[in-house]
Amino acid sequence: MKLKILSWNVRGANDRNKRKVIKTLIRSQKVDMVCLQETKIQDMSQGVVHSLGVGRFLGWGAVNARGAAGGVVVFWDKRILELVGMEVGLFSISCRFKNCEDGFLWFFTGVYGPISKSFREPFWEELGAIRGLWSDPWCIGGDFNVIRFPSERSRGGRLSGSMRRFSEVIDELALRDLPLQGGLFTWSGGLNGQSRSRLDRFLVSEDWENHFSGVSQCTLPRPVSDHFPILLDGGGVRRGPIPFRFENMWMKEEGFKELLKGWWQGFSFSGSYSFILSEKLKALKVKLKNWNKEVFGKVGVNLRMALDKVSFWDDQERQRALNEQELEARKEAREDYKKWALMEEISWRQKSRETWLKEGDKNTGFFHKMANSNCRRNCLKKIKVNGVWLSNDQEIQRGVVRAYQDLLSDPGGWHPSMDNLEFDRIEREEAARLEEMFSVEEVFQALSELKGDKAPGPDGFPIAFWQFCWEFVKDELMGFFKDFFERGKFVRSLNSTFLVLVPKKGGADDLRDYRPISLVGGLYKILAKVLANRLKKVVGKVVSPTQNAFVEGRQILDAALIANEAIDSLLKGDEAGVLCKLDLEKAYDHINWDFLLTVMQKMGFGEKWAGWIRWCISTASFSVLINGSPAGFFQSTRGLRQGDPISPYLFVLGMEALSCLINRAVRGGFLTGCRLRGRGGSGMQVSHLLFADDTLVFCEDSLEQMANLSWLLMWYEAISGLNINLNKSEILPVGRVENVEALASELGCKVGSIPSTYLGLPLGAPHKSVAVWDGVEERMRKRLALWKRQFISKGGRITLIRSTLASMPIYLMSLLRMPRAVRLRLEKIQRDFLWGGGALEKKPHLVKWAVVCSHKKKGGLGIRNFSSLNRALLCKWSWRYAVERESFWKLIISRKYGEEVGGWFSREVREGYGVGFWKEIRKEGFLMFKNVSFAVGDGRRVKFWKDIWCGNIPLCEAFPSLFAFAVSQEAWVADCWDPMGVVGGWSPCFSRSFNDWELEEVESFLSVLQGKRLRVGLEDKVLWNASKKGIFSVKSLYNTLDPSDAASFPWSIIWSHFVPTKVGFFAWEASWGRVLTQDHLKRRGWFLANRCFLCCKEEETINHILIHCPKARVLWNLVFSMFGVHWVLPHTVRDTLLGWSASFMDKKRGMTWRAAPLCLFWTVWKARNKIAFDNEALSLQRLKNSFVCNLFSWTKSCLEGEPRTLINFVDWLGSR
Repeated sequence: MKLKILSWNVRGANDRNKRKVIKTLIRSQKVDMVCLQETKIQDMSQGVVHSLGVGRFLGWGAVNARGAAGGVVVFWDKRILELVGMEVGLFSISCRFKNCEDGFLWFFTGVYGPISKSFREPFWEELGAIRGLWSDPWCIGGDFNVIRFPSERSRGGRLSGSMRRFSEVIDELALRDLPLQGGLFTWSGGLNGQSRSRLDRFLVSEDWENHFSGVSQCTLPRPVSDHFPILLDGGGVRRGPIPFRFENMWMKEEGFKELLKGWWQGFSFSGSYSFILSEKLKALKVKLKNWNKEVFGKVGVNLRMALDKVSFWDDQERQRALNEQELEARKEAREDYKKWALMEEISWRQKSRETWLKEGDKNTGFFHKMANSNCRRNCLKKIKVNGVWLSNDQEIQRGVVRAYQDLLSDPGGWHPSMDNLEFDRIEREEAARLEEMFSVEEVFQALSELKGDKAPGPDGFPIAFWQFCWEFVKDELMGFFKDFFERGKFVRSLNSTFLVLVPKKGGADDLRDYRPISLVGGLYKILAKVLANRLKKVVGKVVSPTQNAFVEGRQILDAALIANEAIDSLLKGDEAGVLCKLDLEKAYDHINWDFLLTVMQKMGFGEKWAGWIRWCISTASFSVLINGSPAGFFQSTRGLRQGDPISPYLFVLGMEALSCLINRAVRGGFLTGCRLRGRGGSGMQVSHLLFADDTLVFCEDSLEQMANLSWLLMWYEAISGLNINLNKSEILPVGRVENVEALASELGCKVGSIPSTYLGLPLGAPHKSVAVWDGVEERMRKRLALWKRQFISKGGRITLIRSTLASMPIYLMSLLRMPRAVRLRLEKIQRDFLWGGGALEKKPHLVKWAVVCSHKKKGGLGIRNFSSLNRALLCKWSWRYAVERESFWKLIISRKYGEEVGGWFSREVREGYGVGFWKEIRKEGFLMFKNVSFAVGDGRRVKFWKDIWCGNIPLCEAFPSLFAFAVSQEAWVADCWDPMGVVGGWSPCFSRSFNDWELEEVESFLSVLQGKRLRVGLEDKVLWNASKKGIFSVKSLYNTLDPSDAASFPWSIIWSHFVPTKVGFFAWEASWGRVLTQDHLKRRGWFLANRCFLCCKEEETINHILIHCPKARVLWNLVFSMFGVHWVLPHTVRDTLLGWSASFMDKKRGMTWRAAPLCLFWTVWKARNKIAFDNEALSLQRLKNSFVCNLFSWTKSCLEGEPRTLINFVDWLGSR
């Protein structure tokens, strides 16, 4: 069913002429229901409603205004919606409706939120009361007079308590905040409308959204009022033909691989290998479509049929006992249902692109919602192209295709010569290696490195297909590479590309706000990945140190560190300067091919390599995916594709020309950059920093330098085709810059201010600033708003926290120390997501967060502790300082602060914190020093007595009496080595001769040194003791910082890979005694009669219900009899699992034995809940059947098909 609802704060509806304007807009949108806020009408009447609404069949309800403020009116078409009930509150009116078309019951709440903060809490409580009144699907719309995030306000600012409260209320009411299309803001006011906010929105529940497919909300033009009308459209999206997509779930079908192999090898085509592969893929599409339709079938239909079979046998069991054949039939029905449920989950996972969450853990609902969310985010119902609004489907297609065809077409014209521009060159041997024949190992490595779940190109076959079929497509694939090596080309159809438009920000309404991502074909992607793997080995040789993107050993964090240290130097030196943040417009799409190939030729790349690259970038053809359907077909004459594996490396080579131009300007005195003053008068100059297209240029505050920079940028635009977007570029004054407006005018950009951001990191912010972390909290809350925990299992929640939520702050934590207040807020967000509950719904957090964050071996869930992780990330810089020799960032730090003797560490920072990062980073250096030793090379950087290089402790601690009279206690290892003789020897100098009683210690000392030698010509190396390979990792240091006790905990049996994660989570809770049994609820203040639901005799505790209850004992006895063992059960769940040894069994039975107690716990707990909540009678026979079927289902994948039936499984368990 389709439904359209309009919400609008009209700022008064008393004026008759204004009502005519409102009515005209409502009529033009053909809506089914309208909610108007701030009517300012104290006594709403039928006549006023009819003057606003359209048609004779209007129902209505209203909240009258108080004085000249407020007022809400809701009216609807009674032919579409039938009113069932109505509730009027202080801030809202709620109407319960039944759809006339399908009888669907739901309710709508129109709100006008209070402006005063003192009334905001009663407003939230009123919404909570409405939720308690009706449990139907829900939609809320109106002016809330509060925003959720700083990004919803034009002036930004801090994340306030009222914003957090709004987000918590939305979460606890289980509502979805749909993305707003058509703009970021819904209100504008203040002087010349410069202040803007998103005060108006629709919120919907998941079940409401599910009923009205393709729900979206967008702003409409506002002929009156300072608020935009908001249209909620539940009519779905009109779609054209959807291109073929290979389904990953097919690969789970038994016999599918052999079927594919037969089809593939049965096709016969002649021509080049690229032509053969292209034709085989086309033929395979036809086979797969027919097979999917005639054999595999629709997943949803198969799932329902399987469930009907399960339901049939369950009904039969309720009436009578099932015989062995019927039990086997029911087991097969359950297995069939599980198979199709897994297929459905894999299908939705592939569509959702949420690849970090594994299938098989009952997260189908979550994958479904994420897939719908992606579809909604990328949906185009209307869009502005070149300043013109387009809303018709064909208009949108024509306008978007024409815009991208123009964007990717070279306008031609003159390009200046680059003859006088000097680049670093690669060696001839390196150029020759780039052009070597492709090997099987090289291609397979590239294929393995690509992610199989990524969206496919026009051919419809994702990388997962090629990985799945490698064994029988390998020969033809290598033939394709051989052809390309010899001829430098392939059939052009393999280079077809889909352009997908991904919004850069929420509320994107202009085509310029979308990023075109290229979906290339699988075969081309493998080739491009192989070429990229070759290129990335040499790109660091020709790219200047100031470029940090896509160069091995350089990181994005390096540029942010250098930039902040430069600003810190300027401020502490009381100097003035400006930073120019330059924005390249559509950088990938504008780069000129001839320019790029000329740069590569000047860098020493060979002709064959250049020919390969030219073919790859110049034969691309494009269609634009609009609402899932391809539109248009055109060739490009410039630009690189975002989504092509080789594009980032080629773009970095093109940006090197800009770096060379700036360096040449600095050498000529046209630009001066920024000088970082160091200790003792040393220092270093920084002129610019580049990370892909993010450019930062340091200049003096002089008009002459701005003019020089402007000419330089114009020259670079002329040679490269890349345009500087001066509207988005800005200059940031540092220190006292008096003429900043004149400088901005000279360059043609706007004026910014410090603190700012660069590469998503703070630029010039105080080191303890809390405000810089607001963005992390906002991203966390926005991500949670997408997820909605009711669609995710407990196991899925753990995975989401570990893979996503806990990873969000890592970027900032790698440079900044997280303030305690921030850490507590972010941990609370994670806790609430894991356990449920929050501001309106108090759910218990059953296990302490400190325990949750400990390692699984110590009884935790392995969720990261932010404090320890932050320290480990900061310590990584000290390790990099010790091992990196020529890094630009290290050179900056060493020149600014100086180095400790030996050069392994920088000196301690004695100055104030300022806005630099290094002082805080250097404070964690002692963590590294405590965990390192040294491998001696020439011995010039390792202290003989004080460093760990010979044994596990320094020699000064191993032999303190000898150290006491050493001539030089600060001696280097090289100083104590005598190179004389054939092999040389050790000769440490002491201040006196040894006494007889000291000879034994001297002998021990020499025996320790025996076998250790200096290796002249080799450098000393630092080794990380917490790793077997001697290489630092954040994980290894984090593990050493884990403060939790290493208490015995049955972690290995709980987190078995063949046991569902949600079952493992329940067993984990039970092992800690933290399950909400009746005794636990009583301790939390509940008043209830504590009796076990199963036996109705003893008090219910977790140990009783899972171990000692007579009903549970029936299952325990069944387990022991099935395995033929005698066992004495301990008192607690944890002790039971700790003692559950499988050492007396073979490996396969041992795995089943280890799964048995967890299966038993889960079966008993599920039966207990059915009695407690569904009032279902307990059947011991059904309990036994359920346990045995679950155990077989869980473990059969590990048994390699040995017992194929349930009966054989039971017999097999008892055999010896």
